[in-house]
Amino acid sequence: MSEFAFELELCAHLESCREEIVARQLGASVAEPGGRILDIVCVEPGPAFDERVAITSESIPDAAIASAVGTGRARYWKDAFDCHPERARRAVDRALELGFFERDHTASAAANREYVRQTVRYPDWYGRLVGIENKPDLGRPGDLEAQLRTDVSLAVVDEIVLATESYVTRAHLHRLPDAVGVWRVHRDDTSGGLEIEVIREPSSLPVDEPGIEPLETRPGRTEIEVISPEAKARARRRLAERAYGKGWRTYEFSACKACQPTDADAATLPYCAWAGRVVDAAAECGPSCPGYEQATARTVDLEAERDRETAWEADPDGTRRRQAGLDQFG
Repeated sequence: MSEFAFELELCAHLESCREEIVARQLGASVAEPGGRILDIVCVEPGPAFDERVAITSESIPDAAIASAVGTGRARYWKDAFDCHPERARRAVDRALELGFFERDHTASAAANREYVRQTVRYPDWYGRLVGIENKPDLGRPGDLEAQLRTDVSLAVVDEIVLATESYVTRAHLHRLPDAVGVWRVHRDDTSGGLEIEVIREPSSLPVDEPGIEPLETRPGRTEIEVISPEAKARARRRLAERAYGKGWRTYEFSACKACQPTDADAATLPYCAWAGRVVDAAAECGPSCPGYEQATARTVDLEAERDRETAWEADPDGTRRRQAGLDQFG
């Protein structure tokens, strides 16, 4: 199985049997944005998960969450941010669009400046974060060991797991950090679904302590940066927010007769009858493929499917209307 197909089918399986928000291909670095991409992230719902669901279906900008804009007295937007004004402006505009901020028209008119407030306090909506590295074939490990050692030393997620289809030997386990959990993924020939065999349970990582993020590696030397607990907490919040807004259904369906969307654990995946597997339509499908036959692309509403199958809501009521009466106190 290709890594792409393995990833999609594992996401579908996890979503069908767990309560977590499941997302894929998310950045988990702090000092070097984009330096580490986690294949899958599972976000455990926290005590105020329902409150987060009610705000918006999309990711709330972290700059808006971290700002001094609150739910009480409206603030002049420029005074509420500790970042570059352009980034602050983008965050304000996006937060207004999402309904996380609202303008106080009375205060704005009086001061000839734009004043904003939060429509609701940002809730304590997520708990543990689990990162999963997919490597169906351990015979082609690539940078697997270095990636997992980064995850363990940085400890932005609470647990890190390696998922594979390969037979896992003691030699494989010895090459991995002890804290990394290992899953062997089997296919059920009867149902076509997946089963997970836990080879080794993951250990909890010290997310509340300083972490070490490896940066540039040279012969005999690796540049590192010490990441504070505060910076890690903010990175965890960004990761959880991105997972909530993005999910894992970020793929396309081919305009090819052989593309027959199929259900796998209640998720519709881009299955190619010619290739006999799930495919990455954006990268693999087209006239250069010997099995390609032009057809109308299947219409699949992946957002509606996520809404139907998970606790995430595509079109929540929002929170702006609940605070509308506060304008009179601006």
